[in-house]
Amino acid sequence: MAKEKSIYTKDVILVMAASFFFMFSTMFVNPLINGYAKSLGASSAFAGVIVGIMSIASMFLRPIAGNLTDKLSKYCLSLIGGILIMVGVIGYVIAPASNWLLIFRLINGAGFVLCTVCMSTWLAFLVPRAHVGQAMGFYGLMNALAMAVAPALAINVYQKTGYRLALIASAIAAFMMVIIIQFVGNRANPKKGTAKKKSGSSHHFKIIQKNVLPIALLTTLFAFPYFSTQADLVTYAQERHLNVNVGSFFLIYAVVLLVIRIFLKNFFDTVKFGIWFWVSIGATLIYLLLLSTMKNNLMMALAAAFMAIGYGVIYSILQSTALLLAPISEQGLASSTFYLGLDIGMAFGPIIMGLISDLLPIKFFYPIQLLLLPLMLIVYWRYHTRLNGAINHH
Repeated sequence: MAKEKSIYTKDVILVMAASFFFMFSTMFVNPLINGYAKSLGASSAFAGVIVGIMSIASMFLRPIAGNLTDKLSKYCLSLIGGILIMVGVIGYVIAPASNWLLIFRLINGAGFVLCTVCMSTWLAFLVPRAHVGQAMGFYGLMNALAMAVAPALAINVYQKTGYRLALIASAIAAFMMVIIIQFVGNRANPKKGTAKKKSGSSHHFKIIQKNVLPIALLTTLFAFPYFSTQADLVTYAQERHLNVNVGSFFLIYAVVLLVIRIFLKNFFDTVKFGIWFWVSIGATLIYLLLLSTMKNNLMMALAAAFMAIGYGVIYSILQSTALLLAPISEQGLASSTFYLGLDIGMAFGPIIMGLISDLLPIKFFYPIQLLLLPLMLIVYWRYHTRLNGAINHH
């Protein structure tokens, strides 16, 4: 029997590498932008607006990016996205006052939206449909590694060089992304007439891909505790006077996720959605309980490991399922719908938990998030037939 050809072609590897650099560029900025805005004279409230405007703007830009991705070359849109990210970051570096950061944050955000939607769709375009799950697993891993490494590196570089010089590293990462995609041979140009043949309404502008709506809802619910942890774990540990090394939390998360995705790579395309869902919701319950009762580094490390199972695994499953539920002619719209759910969790998770922290004692920060689990169950039971049937759409 002939050996099965690997899906990891030169083009696939290059797109994955490029995805790491654009995500690294964005995540490198995130832990610095608040303090940098204040150093340029912004009030705490205005600095918060500067931080949050990118995610809020993303919600409105996602449908535009999704529709464009289904009609234009993924390479061209990714190139534009990479250039916009680079322009935005360079703008941060040269900004004379904090109000300029708001403008460049919007430019950066527009580029980020294009890259997230286009590059995930581009990767799915490059692999056989039967291996979309495996490909999205490693694509998600590249994103997760960037999310874990970039913030830690950014803080260390900033402490040694200051804000402006540190931000140059983010611009270099965006430049690397632009360079790498020049060497991808298959630029994923949509076939003329394909969309019209497969969807009589393809010429209409669509906000979401309706089949992917349950995926967007679940993505929001699973992302909510992840991003509230990313934003507030340091403060949570300080206010509870916990003697734990919170700086290593997301590094442990990334290492565990790497091991999981390598070990499970051959199962992403063969195991039904429901199994992944039950494993992930169970792991989410465990890591929320661990963070609620955390007293030492061992409990923190276990929480990070279970978060890798609870959020890290389901992230890739949700992303690949979104693509499988949508017709080929609407893969870009499916990707943008998935990321819309992510944007909502990313933007409102920290905001809502920040408000709750002002109303309730800090010890309730994680226990109250357990209320998300029944909502996850409701969405799953409402759409479980559709979600479990996605694996048949390879």
